[in-house]
Amino acid sequence: MKIAVTSQNRKTITGHAGKCRKFWIYEIVNKKIVNKTLLELALEQSFHESHAANPHPLDGTDVLICGGAGQGLIRRLHSMGIQGLVTAETDPDSAVAAFLDGTLKLGQAEPHEGHGEHHHGHD
Repeated sequence: MKIAVTSQNRKTITGHAGKCRKFWIYEIVNKKIVNKTLLELALEQSFHESHAANPHPLDGTDVLICGGAGQGLIRRLHSMGIQGLVTAETDPDSAVAAFLDGTLKLGQAEPHEGHGEHHHGHD
C-alpha cells in the first residue's frame, strides 16, 4: 500500500491539497511503514494546474491524506483510484499511524474547491 500526505513545508500536513507540490510517500507492508520518501512536483504537476486526463506522479497511490481539499479534488482522486482523506491532524507520521490503526479523525471536503472567490473555470 502507498499513502501520500500533503506537506508543503516537509513538516506538517498542508491544508490546500490542490496547490500542494510536496508529498510524503509512505510505503506500507502489513500495516507497518517500511519506507518514507519526499515527492516534489513541478508547479504544472500540482492538482490545481494539471489536467485530470494526463498521467500524474501520484498514480498508483492508494490513499492521500491532507488538511483540506475541495469536493472536485476528492472526485478526481477517486477517479484515479485514490482514497482522499481530510483531517485536522497536523503531523504526517501521526496521521499515517492513526490511519493504519483506524483512529484517524476525518473532516469533510469543502464545497466546490474550497476557495470561494476563485473563478477561472477549470471544469
